[in-house]
Amino acid sequence: MKEKIKYYLKEIVLFIVVMTIFANVISFYKSRDLTKQPLDINYQFTYNKPILIHFWATWCPTCKLEAQNIERVSKDYEVLTIAVNSGSTKDIKDYMKERNLTFRFINDKDAYLAKKFNISAYPTTFIYDKNKKLVFSEVGYTSTLGLYIRMLLSDKI
Repeated sequence: MKEKIKYYLKEIVLFIVVMTIFANVISFYKSRDLTKQPLDINYQFTYNKPILIHFWATWCPTCKLEAQNIERVSKDYEVLTIAVNSGSTKDIKDYMKERNLTFRFINDKDAYLAKKFNISAYPTTFIYDKNKKLVFSEVGYTSTLGLYIRMLLSDKI
């Protein structure tokens, strides 16, 4: 019985490692086409710390899973989210209220900003240093810890 448990635990760990590597390869591949330009959004930021720009959608299942991670980071860092093709501003506010989300958002109902940044998959996250220079981009789910580490590293660059 002990041997079976060890075997299954090894298999589970191996599966998690392989899936993590696979997810990162996919993220890297998808992020190659993203814009690499300095931050160019007409929005008032506090430029003495890193900025996280997060593209998401109310209809995106992965975005729903990641929303609380973005919420946590928004308490400590400059975060602006961009809700793409997600209905009216009221629809987005209702969605956020249902999920206790308070981060700032722009309603990109016609996907103008998504096109400007070459977004093809959701969620997509950009992290800029305090000088508005892009330092990280990520396509797909990112954990709270992963976001915090990227933000901390961006603050040191």
